[in-house]
Order: sequence, then C-alpha cells, then structure tokens
Amino acid sequence: MSMSVRKRAGIAAVAAAVLVGVVGCQDTDKGTKKATGTPELQSRDAVTKVVQAAYKKTAEAKTAKVRMTVTMSGSAEAAGTMQMSGVMGWDPTLMDMTMKMPKEMAGAGADADMPEQIRMKWLDEAMYMDLGAKAAKEMDGKRWMKMDLGAMAAASGDKQLQKQMTRGLEDMNQSPAQQLALLLDSPNLKHVGSEKVDGVEAQHYKGTLTFQEMVKSNKSLDVLTEKERKELVVQAEKSGIKGYDTEVWVDGDGFPVKMDLGMTMPQGTVKITANYSDYGVKAAVVAPPAAETFDFMKLMEDLGAAGAGAGAGQGTGGAESGI
Repeated sequence: MSMSVRKRAGIAAVAAAVLVGVVGCQDTDKGTKKATGTPELQSRDAVTKVVQAAYKKTAEAKTAKVRMTVTMSGSAEAAGTMQMSGVMGWDPTLMDMTMKMPKEMAGAGADADMPEQIRMKWLDEAMYMDLGAKAAKEMDGKRWMKMDLGAMAAASGDKQLQKQMTRGLEDMNQSPAQQLALLLDSPNLKHVGSEKVDGVEAQHYKGTLTFQEMVKSNKSLDVLTEKERKELVVQAEKSGIKGYDTEVWVDGDGFPVKMDLGMTMPQGTVKITANYSDYGVKAAVVAPPAAETFDFMKLMEDLGAAGAGAGAGQGTGGAESGI
C-alpha cells in the first residue's frame, strides 16, 4: 500500500470514528456545586410541571450554545473522551461545533496527520468535517469531508441499513427538548435539590428509563415495525443494556443549563454531559465551498479500487513468477 493510500485510509478511519462518537458527548460534577443545607424537594406533580414547561421553552428556542463531553469506558477499543463546543440547532437539525480529538482517534489516523481539533458542521442531513491542511495535501487541496448518511444508505441498497441511517439522523436531532420529553416518561422522575451550575442557581432533577421504556417513548424509532422494535429490545437485553440514567438542571428562566445522560452495558459505560447557554442564539450554518469538499463515499470507492488494483497486481506477479 502506498503512503498516499495509507494516509487516505487513516482519514477515513478518523471520519468514521468521529461520526460514531457524535451519533451516538463525563465529569458529572464539573461546573456543578451542591447547595448546602437540607433541600426542599418538590412533589412529583410540581416536578412534572417544571420539566414540561422547560420542554416547551426549549423546543421553541430551537438553538443554543453547548459544551459537550462524551466519555466511553470499558474495552480499549471503545474507551476515550470526546469534547465538543459550539452552536447546535433543532427543528431543523443544525450544528457548528469544534471537537477536541481524543488520543485514541488521533492514533487511528496517525498516518493522515490529523489535527488535534476538528470543526464539524451538520446541515441538510449531512456532516462536514474540517480535517485540516495536512489532510488537504492528500485530497487535492480539499480539507472538508462530507458524509451524507441518507445517500450512503440509499447507495447501499440495504433496506435495514436505510432504516438504521434514518434512525441515526433522528438521533442527531436529539435536542435538549427531546431529552426532556423522554425524562417525563420516567416512572421515577424526582427533584434532587438546588445546585449551582457555572455560577447559576438551578434545580436538579433525575430519572431512569429501561430500554423498553425508551423504545416506547423515542419517536425516532417510529420507522421500525412492531416486530423490529421487539427485536431491538431483545437484542438490548441480551447485550446487557438495562436502561438510561438522565439528569437535568433547570435555571430560574426555565431552561435546562446542564444535562447528564448515562448508559451501562457489559462492554463499559457511555456518559454524556452537555452544558447549554444562550438559547435562541443565531445559528447560521453554511456548508463549506464545494471546491474545498470531498465526499466520503467517493474516498471509500477510491480506496476499494486501489485495494483491488493492488490485489490484481500481486496475482499477476505470482503468475509470472511461476512461468
């Protein structure tokens, strides 16, 4: 394999790892200080009203600034921490964020000289990643990679993959409002007390959902048939996924200023902490210039062709040596 092909393969590996980390963002005490004294806890009815009001305000805001940390622990292959910050929007889904590259991902793309930080944009059901000037040298001066999940699914011709991709697109739109909606379905939703988040007084709420309860509540799974939904629950139970833990801190204006999401399975844990601010901020996300953008699918096709060419060359060489 030539150095150029190796580096392009490294670029592809990093891009895939980034997408998995995003679609699928913990130091749960960071920026949170517990209030002193015995907290005056709210009743279940009061908690429900607060979270419902927060859901409505957040849904109407449509945008916010966010700092997000995703921590995956367990097997060496999955372990790592990803940090992102920037602006996100929902209805429609928008994103302009910068991700700090974890060492694990940087190692995956060592041959491609990946930058320590990657700017990501999400627009019109496509992800764009700025892979930096060094990557551009390998890609004819193009530094932005485009990953169109819808097009990738359609090109595969795999109906099941298309459904999974559709689910992935919906999951990308898991705004804080949608997380609040899921939390409302928790049978043990409760008020924890008053705490400060980034210096702001907020009320802390928490609840849990079993995987089956999550499947029932999550509208992004409506694309599945009843049989497929049952199979999803069975697979989750077999894999040891028991459920999700959700915590939210709501400020005096009725907006969530922090959310923690956690999931535990035999392979390890996934924990996401998101700090929100500036609800309603302008999020004018613009796609990178076409002249600076290359397509992930085309890259994979080129790598496949290069691999096939190398295999054909080796086969020819072997035939010649046997004459």
